[in-house]
Amino acid sequence: MSQYYKPHREYGLFDPKSKQPYKLSRSKLDLFLNCPRCFYLDRRLGVGQPPGFPFSLNSAVDALLKKEFDLHRAAGNPHPLMKEYGVDAVPFGDPRMDEWRDSLRRGIQYLHRPTNFLVAGGVDDVWINPRGELIVVDYKSTSKNGEVNLDADWQIGYKRQMEVYQWLFRQNGFKVSEIGYFVYCNGDADKEAFDAKLEFNIKLIPYRGKTAWIEDALLAAKKSLVSDDLPQAAASCDFCAYRKAVTEVLQAREPEPVVVMTAAKTAVKTPKPKKKAAVQSEALF
Repeated sequence: MSQYYKPHREYGLFDPKSKQPYKLSRSKLDLFLNCPRCFYLDRRLGVGQPPGFPFSLNSAVDALLKKEFDLHRAAGNPHPLMKEYGVDAVPFGDPRMDEWRDSLRRGIQYLHRPTNFLVAGGVDDVWINPRGELIVVDYKSTSKNGEVNLDADWQIGYKRQMEVYQWLFRQNGFKVSEIGYFVYCNGDADKEAFDAKLEFNIKLIPYRGKTAWIEDALLAAKKSLVSDDLPQAAASCDFCAYRKAVTEVLQAREPEPVVVMTAAKTAVKTPKPKKKAAVQSEALF
């Protein structure tokens, strides 16, 4: 077992009987939207998806961008990228900035009373315009041919991330611009040599956030967690497809007792004949 993964987690689980607020991160809400079953397995039963290895280069880019924008935050003047793209704003100077950035321990938080979820997320940056509106900013880095954009289907997660941050700041009483920005850094691989440095082309991409979906998503996530029934897997979920395929292959090779997990109980079922294994697997996964 990897040091990065605990397959049977006992902390951070949702307890339907508890009256205490339950902390729900922005990323876990996104997990619910991507696959309700994976969300339930993670937050209710303590079996999360295996984590990907950390993107150290991306983290380095984020850290350097934060240092760079913080220099202009302290000086109270705009970053050259803002001037280049005609954005009339400066980095927002607030003593809570480090707190808002800390996604693991704090972040920007709001207690959503209808669900008793303490919704939280760690923002990369916040700017402010002359109208007093906060502008949510997110840093992204990659290396690809051509211009970076937000057109790919999988980038819906980027957009939802921006929208949750906008929603959180509004719930905390701030006036927030509908337009947020992605500071998108694209590593230039079209060089003759590495020369111990990686150069980036930086593009500022505006995005108009739409936050109306968040309320319904939170209510649906709460409804799922309080139920003892395992939700359906998303058709597009690779993790659920993998679990289903593994179960089918193992049952076809050598039938063994199948452990069925629900929030209410754990039961052991005797396998059905092999010809019905696929049906049983489908019911499980």
